[in-house]
Amino acid sequence: MMRMLRLLFLSILGIALVAVASANRELVTLRLLPEELDSFLGFGWSVQLPLFVAIFAGIVAGLGIGFVWEWFREAKHRAAASQHKREAGRLEREVSRLKAEKPEVEDDVLALLEGRKAG
Repeated sequence: MMRMLRLLFLSILGIALVAVASANRELVTLRLLPEELDSFLGFGWSVQLPLFVAIFAGIVAGLGIGFVWEWFREAKHRAAASQHKREAGRLEREVSRLKAEKPEVEDDVLALLEGRKAG
């Protein structure tokens, strides 16, 4: 069921992207700096490309910036998870070591709880 929903979503998304691309085929000029600043500085970079390419590039750039932003924002959570994992490993080793050591004198209450006969 989830696979069908995913395929349906991707098909609708694909149709929408093709519709946007076909409706925005005219060429636009993208400039690095405004024209006045280009003439003042003596250099300028510009490129002509279809509008849908600029739209899709903006979407991809926004997604990339968002992913990087979230990766930096979640760094403290990844560090805390790593620290907790190390602590859990240390505690597991300590529990294993303590279980390996048999006490000389057994507690009667613990023996009853474990179902053994106290001596």
